[in-house]
Amino acid sequence: MRIEALKLAPITGDKLIETSNIIKQPEKTFGEFLSEALSNVNQLQNDAKQASLNLAAGRIQDISEVTIAAEKATVALQLTMQVRNKVVDAYQEVMRMQV
Repeated sequence: MRIEALKLAPITGDKLIETSNIIKQPEKTFGEFLSEALSNVNQLQNDAKQASLNLAAGRIQDISEVTIAAEKATVALQLTMQVRNKVVDAYQEVMRMQV
Protein backbone atom coordinates (compact mmCIF):
# COMPACT_ATOMS: atom_id res chain seq x y z
CA MET A 1 0.00 0.00 0.00
CA ARG A 2 1.49 3.32 -1.05
CA ILE A 3 1.18 6.45 1.01
CA GLU A 4 0.97 9.61 -1.02
CA ALA A 5 1.63 13.08 0.33
CA LEU A 6 -1.38 15.35 0.58
CA LYS A 7 -0.74 18.69 -1.06
CA LEU A 8 -2.98 21.56 -0.05
CA ALA A 9 -2.95 25.06 -1.48
CA PRO A 10 -3.13 28.11 0.74
CA ILE A 11 -6.54 29.04 2.08
CA THR A 12 -7.85 32.55 1.56
CA GLY A 13 -10.88 33.40 3.63
CA ASP A 14 -13.31 30.50 3.70
CA LYS A 15 -12.41 29.18 0.25
CA LEU A 16 -9.90 26.53 -0.71
CA ILE A 17 -8.08 27.61 -3.87
CA GLU A 18 -6.77 24.29 -5.13
CA THR A 19 -6.16 20.73 -3.95
CA SER A 20 -4.24 17.94 -5.60
CA ASN A 21 -5.92 14.74 -6.67
CA ILE A 22 -5.41 11.86 -4.28
CA ILE A 23 -5.15 8.48 -5.95
CA LYS A 24 -6.61 5.70 -3.88
CA GLN A 25 -5.64 2.16 -4.62
CA PRO A 26 -8.17 -0.54 -3.85
CA GLU A 27 -7.32 -2.10 -0.52
CA LYS A 28 -7.06 -5.84 -0.11
CA THR A 29 -9.41 -7.63 2.18
CA PHE A 30 -8.00 -9.84 4.91
CA GLY A 31 -9.07 -12.92 2.95
CA GLU A 32 -7.25 -11.76 -0.17
CA PHE A 33 -4.13 -10.97 1.84
CA LEU A 34 -4.23 -14.37 3.52
CA SER A 35 -4.83 -16.18 0.24
CA GLU A 36 -1.90 -14.39 -1.40
CA ALA A 37 0.40 -15.19 1.53
CA LEU A 38 -0.54 -18.89 1.46
CA SER A 39 -0.03 -18.98 -2.27
CA ASN A 40 3.47 -17.51 -1.82
CA VAL A 41 4.31 -20.15 0.80
CA ASN A 42 3.03 -22.86 -1.53
CA GLN A 43 5.17 -21.48 -4.36
CA LEU A 44 8.28 -21.56 -2.13
CA GLN A 45 7.50 -25.17 -1.20
CA ASN A 46 7.13 -26.09 -4.87
CA ASP A 47 10.39 -24.30 -5.75
CA ALA A 48 12.25 -26.21 -3.04
CA LYS A 49 10.82 -29.51 -4.26
CA GLN A 50 11.76 -28.73 -7.86
CA ALA A 51 15.28 -27.71 -6.81
CA SER A 52 15.70 -31.03 -4.99
CA LEU A 53 14.50 -32.95 -8.03
CA ASN A 54 16.85 -30.96 -10.27
CA LEU A 55 19.78 -31.72 -7.95
CA ALA A 56 18.94 -35.43 -7.99
CA ALA A 57 18.67 -35.37 -11.79
CA GLY A 58 22.02 -33.59 -12.13
CA ARG A 59 20.60 -30.38 -13.60
CA ILE A 60 21.89 -28.34 -10.64
CA GLN A 61 25.53 -28.68 -9.61
CA ASP A 62 25.50 -26.15 -6.76
CA ILE A 63 23.97 -27.67 -3.64
CA SER A 64 23.79 -24.24 -1.98
CA GLU A 65 20.94 -23.26 -4.33
CA VAL A 66 18.94 -26.26 -3.15
CA THR A 67 19.76 -25.58 0.50
CA ILE A 68 18.71 -21.93 0.22
CA ALA A 69 15.44 -22.85 -1.51
CA ALA A 70 14.69 -25.45 1.16
CA GLU A 71 15.46 -23.02 4.00
CA LYS A 72 13.26 -20.32 2.46
CA ALA A 73 10.41 -22.80 2.27
CA THR A 74 10.99 -23.98 5.84
CA VAL A 75 11.08 -20.46 7.28
CA ALA A 76 7.97 -19.43 5.34
CA LEU A 77 6.09 -22.49 6.56
CA GLN A 78 7.17 -21.92 10.17
CA LEU A 79 6.05 -18.30 9.98
CA THR A 80 2.70 -19.36 8.52
CA MET A 81 2.21 -21.86 11.33
CA GLN A 82 3.04 -19.25 13.98
CA VAL A 83 0.57 -16.78 12.46
CA ARG A 84 -2.06 -19.52 12.39
CA ASN A 85 -1.39 -20.34 16.04
CA LYS A 86 -1.73 -16.67 17.03
CA VAL A 87 -5.01 -16.35 15.12
CA VAL A 88 -6.40 -19.48 16.78
CA ASP A 89 -5.29 -18.21 20.21
CA ALA A 90 -6.96 -14.85 19.57
CA TYR A 91 -10.16 -16.58 18.46
CA GLN A 92 -10.19 -18.76 21.57
CA GLU A 93 -9.62 -15.70 23.76
CA VAL A 94 -12.57 -13.90 22.14
CA MET A 95 -14.75 -16.97 22.63
CA ARG A 96 -13.88 -17.03 26.36
CA MET A 97 -15.07 -13.44 26.82
CA GLN A 98 -18.31 -13.02 28.67
CA VAL A 99 -20.86 -10.73 27.13
